[in-house]
Amino acid sequence: MPKIIHRIGGFAAPLCIALFWTSTVFVELFGSHPAVAQLKSLIVTPGLWILIPAIAMAGGSGMFMGKSRRGRLVDTKKKRMPFIAANGLLVLLPCAILLNRWAAVGSFDTTFYVVQAIELIAGPINLILLARNVRDGLRMAGRLRASPVQA
Repeated sequence: MPKIIHRIGGFAAPLCIALFWTSTVFVELFGSHPAVAQLKSLIVTPGLWILIPAIAMAGGSGMFMGKSRRGRLVDTKKKRMPFIAANGLLVLLPCAILLNRWAAVGSFDTTFYVVQAIELIAGPINLILLARNVRDGLRMAGRLRASPVQA
């Protein structure tokens, strides 16, 4: 059961982050201020209500399954998780909430776009870290071979 929970959370979390990021870029480039406000609202509700449990599912089940495992890949995954969590909780979550509030009242000023830029940088960082954890998890499960060493 932990493997299934881990797969669901491990699939849903990066998918949500990628969807939030790409939709933000798209609506900022081609949408109106009301469209931006609508998107920011949807990212907070229901988006965060899907993303946060997905990350908790993946992280919790991963910690549970990793308790009995040892090795370089497990250690590497465990070292990445605090950065993923900190980036999510201390950067992405507050950015999403602030941007939603500001967009809802039509406050599209310099501060909005600075925070938007921070969010657009922090999102791919989490995606890269999560992708590396997925890659290492697949290697641990034997579903992905390690790349050959280049001489």
